[in-house]
Amino acid sequence: MGQVFDKLRGKQWRQKQVQTICDRVFDRFKLQTGRANLSFEELYIAVLLVYNDINKRLPGPHFDPPSKDLVRSMMTDCDINMDGEIDREEFVKFIELLTADTFAVVSQGLIISLIVAPTVAIATKRATEGVPGIGKVVHKLPTSVYASLVTLAVVWVNSETS
Repeated sequence: MGQVFDKLRGKQWRQKQVQTICDRVFDRFKLQTGRANLSFEELYIAVLLVYNDINKRLPGPHFDPPSKDLVRSMMTDCDINMDGEIDREEFVKFIELLTADTFAVVSQGLIISLIVAPTVAIATKRATEGVPGIGKVVHKLPTSVYASLVTLAVVWVNSETS
């Protein structure tokens, strides 16, 4: 499904989203602290801010941030220059690793909402046109309007359950 999503949104979409969020968060810390690197505590707060940003800006379910223990273990893996702090490039790589599953879940939800729902809507429209009572109403609706209504309903149900 990720390949379909890449074709829909462009291969660089995920990297661009991660880079934008990371730049915003990293610049905030750099401005507040005057330092170009993040300590562990700053990194953990930055991760919380990134997850907050993801949850606000991207469609789909709410994602819980990782534990401090996971952040600490990943920090040692991503600290390429071994200085005990994370610089901008290391931070972007860190967040890309940390959020890989997050973007997969978002992309699957978008595919269901934007591709599967309209297809199912068209199939159900044809099936419900023969139902007494509602068939006449469904028949009078243009297929594009009916598909849009069903897609909106699916998006609404997805947002209510997440």
